[in-house]
Amino acid sequence: MNSEPGVPNAELRLPKRHFNALDLSRLVAAVAVLFWHYLHFTIPRTGTRAPPNFADYEPLQPMFAAFYAHGHLAVEYFWVVSGFVFAHVYLGNVEARGRFWIARIARLWPLHLITLVVVAALQMDYLAQNGRHFVFGPNDAWHFILNLGLAHYWGFEKGMSFNGPSWSLSVEIVAYAAFWALLPALRQGRFGLAAGVALAAALVAPLFPSLKILACLAYFFAGTAAYLALLRGWTRPWLPAALGGGGLILAARFDTVSALEFPQGGLWVLSLFALALAVDRLDLDDRLAFGKRLGDASYGTYLWHFPIQLVIVMALDALPGGRALSQHWAVLVIYLAAALGAGFASHRWIERPAQRAILSASTRLGRGRLAPA
Repeated sequence: MNSEPGVPNAELRLPKRHFNALDLSRLVAAVAVLFWHYLHFTIPRTGTRAPPNFADYEPLQPMFAAFYAHGHLAVEYFWVVSGFVFAHVYLGNVEARGRFWIARIARLWPLHLITLVVVAALQMDYLAQNGRHFVFGPNDAWHFILNLGLAHYWGFEKGMSFNGPSWSLSVEIVAYAAFWALLPALRQGRFGLAAGVALAAALVAPLFPSLKILACLAYFFAGTAAYLALLRGWTRPWLPAALGGGGLILAARFDTVSALEFPQGGLWVLSLFALALAVDRLDLDDRLAFGKRLGDASYGTYLWHFPIQLVIVMALDALPGGRALSQHWAVLVIYLAAALGAGFASHRWIERPAQRAILSASTRLGRGRLAPA
């Protein structure tokens, strides 16, 4: 790797190969989203919205109250971790910019396409039975095309469609593009550039709350800035723990997710990220190596959980008790187990083989040797 002038770490990469605690936290974040979306089960068969008191219908609610109430913040957490990981993977690799997009397509698009088609088929069946789509729509040809190009939450849509949770992936693609465009400058170790993008996006995002691209940019480049700060040696091992712990105490003092948002839930998200990073910095012997294997299932768990919900809902509708059965803890366990099982199976038998095939095909086309990222 080439050295970069003015940067203490000449390889532009921290010596730690894997950030296992961050990987493990990604799976925990995916599970948090599963709990947040459990409210979908409370939507009546003839309705389109969950009841205002849907918390009364959530099984084991006292035990998992935080996940049920604030699981949606996991999306923002994904973004900040992505910014950090992208900096770790790409800043120190001189070939990174040339292989960036094929690596992203190989990693993300195959499973997105498969779950999109699965949800489209399931929604057709649900529509035939109920006269409406389940949760997300419109699910027409235009929105299918937008989904194909991962452009389904850029402002061209009339609402979340098909596999609705993939909206976060759609806006994250824009952050990827910004990172790719700024990569030559970021490789000069420009912390101020990453921090400036994050701050500018954070200041503008509250003015356009429906434009989630801005929130994504804020979190993504906050993660990139954190990496550059570590790379420059500006933080001591204890500092992330102090910042994370102090941030959580302050956030709890306000007792609301909206307190100090920049954008939504910023203090909670960044504090939890800092704590996970602190654990990684203390894990010098990689005792949390299992975290990477568990984290690998997060993407599949996230994309498969809505089609699994659709299957469960249609199965419940066919039973005498209907969707009221979802209030039983057994349904929650089945839902979580199915989503997590799909995540692990998907990574092993769909995501990795598809990734290798695409990268191999790209190599044969003469684009050079590409390694999975």
